[in-house]
Amino acid sequence: MDAIVMVGGRGGDLGIEDKPNLILLDKPIIGHVIDSLAGSENVDNIYVALSPFSLKTRETVLSRYSQDVDVIITPGMNYVADMIHAVKEAGISGPVLIIMYDIVMITPEVIDFIISEYQKCGKPSMSVHVPISIFRNSESRPETVFNRNGKLISPAGINIMLGKDIDQEQEDCNLVLHEMGLAFNLNTVYDLDRCEQIMVSRRC
Repeated sequence: MDAIVMVGGRGGDLGIEDKPNLILLDKPIIGHVIDSLAGSENVDNIYVALSPFSLKTRETVLSRYSQDVDVIITPGMNYVADMIHAVKEAGISGPVLIIMYDIVMITPEVIDFIISEYQKCGKPSMSVHVPISIFRNSESRPETVFNRNGKLISPAGINIMLGKDIDQEQEDCNLVLHEMGLAFNLNTVYDLDRCEQIMVSRRC
């Protein structure tokens, strides 16, 4: 399965530009996601979709990961429009994994599990969520909350969709994962510091 890393490039609450280029544990934020995708047994081609606001990140990706990824420049309009543009530009007609660049604690094993669950769900699209309890345990905050069958869940920033119908609404199944690493999108300095603490502790 092919994968597209979506990059906006705005600094958000961190107050910096080109946030994907920010160094976290001796590696750019986006590099953590690229390395996990490259380590997955089920990911074939990796594309990085960069907006016009991500020129410095483009330099980093091309200098560090040119052997592993292809770069696509999007119009920089909004997430959905840029995602559609990236999928069409890559020429992907089959299932494609779409992931945000700042899910730095994602692992190859979690990626492979998500793909295997998609292959079993029987629908063209799958969205990945985490339960609200994960945020309480990680001391992070969800950006969006949904009620699914009486359970509160939040999008993890990972989707699998059918490329040939990327500009159409697709029947969707929800995958809820109790993975603390999916509860951090690095939108604040606190998120960054807390994420670094957890990653360091996992290395020990």
